[in-house]
Amino acid sequence: MAAVDLTALAVVRHVRVQGNPHQVLTRAQLPWVFAVMPDTATVSAVDPSALRVQAQRRLPVTPGWSYLEPAGGRLWVLASSSPRVVAVRTKGLEIERTVELPHPGVDVDFGPSGSPSEGLAAVSLGDGGEVVVFDTATGRLERRIKVEGKLGSVRFRRDGRQLLIANRSEREMAVYDLRHHRLVVRLPLAVSPDLCSMKGDGGQLFVAGAGADAVVTVYPYQTEVGSITLAGRAPGFLATSEAPDYLFVTNPQSDGVTIVNIATQKVLAVASVGKAPCFVAITPNNEYALVLNRQSGDIAVLHIGSMTARRTKSIPLLTMIPVGSEPVSAVVRAV
Repeated sequence: MAAVDLTALAVVRHVRVQGNPHQVLTRAQLPWVFAVMPDTATVSAVDPSALRVQAQRRLPVTPGWSYLEPAGGRLWVLASSSPRVVAVRTKGLEIERTVELPHPGVDVDFGPSGSPSEGLAAVSLGDGGEVVVFDTATGRLERRIKVEGKLGSVRFRRDGRQLLIANRSEREMAVYDLRHHRLVVRLPLAVSPDLCSMKGDGGQLFVAGAGADAVVTVYPYQTEVGSITLAGRAPGFLATSEAPDYLFVTNPQSDGVTIVNIATQKVLAVASVGKAPCFVAITPNNEYALVLNRQSGDIAVLHIGSMTARRTKSIPLLTMIPVGSEPVSAVVRAV
């Protein structure tokens, strides 16, 4: 994995870890960055100040996707093919427990802090057609929510009272009321909900996938579908910035990124980046968007502040930073 100095816009050093990182994760309150490697079934804790590995742990499962709790105390690792999720303590990387699931999981979300769902996690079971909710402190299953279909992402509403469940086979967003234990509505979508990204304040959920070269806006609190915005060819990844509120949509087939003004739901700009953009990381100060290009092995740096109304929707890159073969994930933090 490579560390990038954004003040100099250059690679500082490559940190060698045990395996090929599939994800890197962190939270502001943690002193480490975590790298998860499926090929060696390991997780490493990297000190971002010293740029060295502080601890490594072999996992009891081959990791699919991994998730950090909001408070940062545990890293939860979904097994790639078996029906299990493993809790790893971020301090010391000790394996805390394994939670057995009815079917293999495909996505996890956590109850928001200060909400009735704090301390709960929801796991979408994909082809299993259900979502399970468990207590993160004990691993005890609290409830199983049956939703017929092939499921994708699951998201807690910001107030923790409802779950939004992406049903890919039915092209709908199912909304489940956690207090009354029932599905309250199924919202039909113009696309398969293969990609889901929640706006920072929780007021809008952006959805993209097979069916159209577009992004659909879902309003969780109104439980309704809003506008459909054309967002370049074959959207591949969604990310949002705040102040200004922009939606960044990668278009891997056309080597570009489409930027949508969330307030107007209109395309603000289109940026040509490297080959096969696959991931976008927004810096904490919302100054830069870092676009990882999987095929060309570099990062395209976009200056968010320059994306105002323009005569042309094409915008220039600030710079390109070579980072090595096939980058797939990035996090940004102050050191």
